[in-house]
Amino acid sequence: MSFKRVMQLVGLIAGFLTAGAALIVAFFTRRMVVPARQPLWATPADMGMTCENVDFPAQDSVRLSGWFIPAAGPDRRGGATIILVHDWMWNRLGDAADDLMANLSGTTPVELLRLAHAFHYEGYHVFMYDQRNHGESAAHPPVTFGVSEANDLLGAVAYLLGRTDVDKAGIGVIGFSMGANTILYALPQTDQISAAIAVQPMTIGAYAESYTQDLLGVSGKILLPMIDTMYSTVSGVRLNALQPGFAAAGAGQTPVLFVQCKADPWGSLADAERLRAATPKGEGPLYVDGSHRYQGFQYLVENPRIAVTFFERYF
Repeated sequence: MSFKRVMQLVGLIAGFLTAGAALIVAFFTRRMVVPARQPLWATPADMGMTCENVDFPAQDSVRLSGWFIPAAGPDRRGGATIILVHDWMWNRLGDAADDLMANLSGTTPVELLRLAHAFHYEGYHVFMYDQRNHGESAAHPPVTFGVSEANDLLGAVAYLLGRTDVDKAGIGVIGFSMGANTILYALPQTDQISAAIAVQPMTIGAYAESYTQDLLGVSGKILLPMIDTMYSTVSGVRLNALQPGFAAAGAGQTPVLFVQCKADPWGSLADAERLRAATPKGEGPLYVDGSHRYQGFQYLVENPRIAVTFFERYF
């Protein structure tokens, strides 16, 4: 083979690799800026619960959609209400985990309606809503992994405070991953949350590094700076500048229980401990056995009494 032919092949291979890298960078950046929406696949009625369809404004006026599920039977909890805050790329129901990325990343379905059902029959009202850019709520890109999403949680709290059937001193929140970050960013801005459970919050820079490396191997280290650059061009902020630990330090006297899977390939025990230590009334972390991040999410769904007992201490 002539030298010229070899160079042509090298150029062709380099072109394919460059194009492939560009597609991967564009794919991940788009998921961070405007994530694909999962349609709602169930309703509370499917589990025998009545609910109210609710549209309400975030604190910065973004339109949000959700469900208010009243407690079952007599109001034995005095109007205490639990808000469920979902993760990135989920919706109020959780994660269907039925696409190609779910197969590649090893994610499994998370049914938050099961957790809502448990609280419903424990006598709590439950409020489930879609965060901005997810489910049936309005688009307001980019995703900021808890920073702007805190406005959604603050809007949910304001909505509940306007209801006569809700105990203003009995509002609890459970957030998952980005939803847990949302809690940490919201707490310095309100004293209306009585207690919260943060399931696997994360410092997003560290999370992105572990996530891309787990999915892409060594190439993840090469591509992540490109993804970060594209994301920061759109959002105006670098991933490493998103630091929920700084916000957590202003969480005041709200007790926050941290939950973390022991062998989470995308998060870390050290990061969970740092966030817990930064939170004035942080508890735990409650470490969950498992080899995948989604086992940490499933823990409360499968063991709702852990969450009920925690909230009973503070309501």
